[in-house]
Amino acid sequence: MPSALRGQNVTAVLGPTNTGKTHLAIERMLARGSGMIGLPLRLLAREVYQRVVEKVGEHNVALITGEEKIKPDRPRYWVSTVEAMPRDLKLAFVAIDEIQLASDFDRGHVFTDRILNQRGAEETLLIGSETMRPILEKLIPGIQITTRPRLSTLSFTGEKKISRLPRRSAIVAFSVEEVYTIAELIRRQRGGAAVVLGALSPRTRNAQVELYQSGEVDYLVATDAIGMGLNLDIEHVAFAADRKFDGFKFRKLFPAELAQIAGRAGRYMRDGTFGTAGRCPPFEPEIVEALESHKFDPVQILQWRNPDLDFSSLVNLRASLGRSPNERGLVLAPDNEDVIALENVFQENDIRQMASTPAAVKRLWEICQVPDYRKVSSQGHADLIGTLYRFIMDEEFVPEEWFSRQLALVDRTDGDIDTLSNRIAQVRTWSFVANRPDWLKDPEHWQSVARLVEDNLSDALHERLAQRFVDRRTSFLMRRLRENTMLEAQISTAGEVTVEGQHVGHIHGFQFVPESLADTVEAKTLRNAAEKALASEIEARAERFSAAADASLVIANDGTIRWTGEPVAKLEAGEKLYEPHVRIIADDQLSGPAREKIEIRLRAWLKAYIVRLLGPAMQLEDAAELTGIAKGIGFQLSETLGVLERSKVLQDVRSLDQDARGILRKLGVRFGAYHIYLPALLKPAPRTLATQLWALKNGGLDQKGIDEIALLASSGRTSIPMDPEIAVGLYLSAGFRICGTRAVRVDILERLADLIRPAIAYRPGVTPGEPPAGAADGNGFVVTVAMTSLVGCAGEEFSSILKSLGYTSETREGAAITVALIPSAPIPGVIVQAADAAKEEPVATDEAPVEQAVAEDTPVVAEQTEATASEAADASAEVPAEPATIEIWHQQRFNDGQQRQGQRQNNQRRGQRSDQNRGERREGEGQKFSRPDRDRRGPKRSDKKAGPRDNKSFERKQDNRRDREPDPNSPFAKLLALKNQLQDNKS
Repeated sequence: MPSALRGQNVTAVLGPTNTGKTHLAIERMLARGSGMIGLPLRLLAREVYQRVVEKVGEHNVALITGEEKIKPDRPRYWVSTVEAMPRDLKLAFVAIDEIQLASDFDRGHVFTDRILNQRGAEETLLIGSETMRPILEKLIPGIQITTRPRLSTLSFTGEKKISRLPRRSAIVAFSVEEVYTIAELIRRQRGGAAVVLGALSPRTRNAQVELYQSGEVDYLVATDAIGMGLNLDIEHVAFAADRKFDGFKFRKLFPAELAQIAGRAGRYMRDGTFGTAGRCPPFEPEIVEALESHKFDPVQILQWRNPDLDFSSLVNLRASLGRSPNERGLVLAPDNEDVIALENVFQENDIRQMASTPAAVKRLWEICQVPDYRKVSSQGHADLIGTLYRFIMDEEFVPEEWFSRQLALVDRTDGDIDTLSNRIAQVRTWSFVANRPDWLKDPEHWQSVARLVEDNLSDALHERLAQRFVDRRTSFLMRRLRENTMLEAQISTAGEVTVEGQHVGHIHGFQFVPESLADTVEAKTLRNAAEKALASEIEARAERFSAAADASLVIANDGTIRWTGEPVAKLEAGEKLYEPHVRIIADDQLSGPAREKIEIRLRAWLKAYIVRLLGPAMQLEDAAELTGIAKGIGFQLSETLGVLERSKVLQDVRSLDQDARGILRKLGVRFGAYHIYLPALLKPAPRTLATQLWALKNGGLDQKGIDEIALLASSGRTSIPMDPEIAVGLYLSAGFRICGTRAVRVDILERLADLIRPAIAYRPGVTPGEPPAGAADGNGFVVTVAMTSLVGCAGEEFSSILKSLGYTSETREGAAITVALIPSAPIPGVIVQAADAAKEEPVATDEAPVEQAVAEDTPVVAEQTEATASEAADASAEVPAEPATIEIWHQQRFNDGQQRQGQRQNNQRRGQRSDQNRGERREGEGQKFSRPDRDRRGPKRSDKKAGPRDNKSFERKQDNRRDREPDPNSPFAKLLALKNQLQDNKS
């Protein structure tokens, strides 16, 4: 259009946001018999279309966008995106909105073309920012310009945290990732946010806007898409960023661009505010002043592309696209998607051959206008352009089978937000193709199919957005709170608390546990709303608890007392071991008589519970029949929760007379080789309680090992691996003693002692009868399957247990027993002598320690058979071809000096009486060892009625025995003679 004619009937309405410019354009259009308005966004076009339809009816209005066409038979009014504005219509009125976009690098040339060349027969209205005034006056001589003031005030409020933004705020960011991050934060803090992105379909965008407009959510998180005329009830705009990618680089927004977005705050006569939030740096004073006064630098140049293209050949088309403007104020626009696609397909030989006529060149350029909604790559988009062009040139139309297959690939509503967004982007491409009138055989059918697919995807995307960014329960409650209505709270029989039908928490015991809503600023108000119902429910629960059966209460490993599975109290350390304190777990609603009832019931139950499980140990403290040393032992056994290391009271035990021992046994006490304990308290339940009571006095119930040891103890394991990070006392309180790398149950240790004791006491060749299992030469024994099965481990782990008990091992070849055995049947004539010989051997008592030793170093055997004297002689004469290797265990021995030194070290570590007051070891009580770990001490000898045993005198006695002539009437002499006779016969 010649510049002299451009200004005829053209009016520019300029001004900031919220001046009613778009509303004026709609009213002026409807005042004419026909008209069209071009808008910058498909979303805005949809909004204006709905407004026009409400005024004149659907049959009078057409909607034309790249991906959507709604066209009645004879529409009077047309609503379109600027790019899709029909050029062949003769209409009375034409309006172009947001004309300042003519300076945009990407789309500016389209707006420039419409500003200069699109005209209405009676009136043309150009709507936009006042920054366009100088350039319009230069390019359109005679244009009439009017300005409109903003209807409300826009003020700067500074910086605020996102979590402290006021209601009805819009938070603006410039990337999808940042929009999602902020929306997540708003959901957690304020119940939810609507999300508006430029890539959303109109259906999804409208659904999201409705969330905000209806008040279901009070926050909107969006890109700069809201700056293009979307009319929302926004009171505050917060910039979470001030930089964006403009298609070429990341840059700061210009003040005019910031104003376009900030101006969305305040509608009609309501004032609005703007500010910064999140990671956006504070605005400089000059920018703040410009935004508040709406004064910005004028637009100097507009982007331009030659509208008169030469389609005679591809070469001429490319040349005409590169033609520069010849008017001042216009500049050649950079290459956009369509030009880049043309350049890429130009490289294909078959495409160049097809585009040999002006019609073919024009058709190629039309196909290059397909927008790159997918944003895969420029070459990927060019491949699609080439495919479509080949279809149309070869077959005249895009094959419906191929097109249907492309739609089917994206007609799925599964997947996350990004997946659905990508599918919608692809559907927009196919919608654009379907809306070309001559690219498909049945374009109207495929338009409806594509629209249905897009609608389904849009609904699914809206639902995903709402699920991710909106807490509907919280948003509903917040809305009711703002209305100052009385909220109705209810509590179900399962303890679920609902307010206005919305689940807000759960009562556990006597404590209200809110949902995530408790982290919001309105949590206090919601709790107050439920307070009445909570108070009455907690009082009712207190009544039920005071009459609850004992079986309904249990103590968890962490010391929590649970009533029917719900926590009601917590154990805390008291002044006495068996009297811990109880702290009620409850809210402030539990007070007065109700709280007192619960405290009384808890104390009574806990006392009965401890007595039921640990009563025998408690009884030892106050047993009237115990006196003197026995009373002291009973007190110490009670203080150690029923398991006491014998070594700690060794001298006291030695001093006990038989009557005192009998009384203790009647009270359930057992005297073992290593421990004095109450067998009845070694069951899992008493030991679990004992562990908790010990922990309360020694570091608390949150220390490592409480759960692990309780679980293993209740599993029936006889030994468990030792964890060095768990306190030794915790093991002992659970009924386990640390032995090497294992912790062994104390009663199992005593049973192990019962297996080892007879094996050591047996003397092959001296003691008549079959040897016990594990017997060996030299006062030793060998490990048997019964021993390892009893403890539940073998190999190195079992060896570590034996070593911790004071045994050493040696390895040798041959059998465990290497001497002839004495038959169990007595030989006639020597019964008395055999009995006398047996009397000389020490007899092991049930309280003797495992390590008691016999005097002779006589070899001991591990296995034997009942044999006649002849068979025994034959067996002794046999020599194995390959002697087997066997491990023999012996009790470790010390000399007198080492023994006394170990006693002194033990006395110093345990705080017992000095070694001057200790008596000499009694015969049969075993050896005593000093060990580096006071809780892993070696075995202590049990009491025997014999007096102290002197090692040197014992050795002299043994020497005397060897020097004496053997008694010819003894069974041993007769057996030896029989053996010699058999050997002579063989020889």
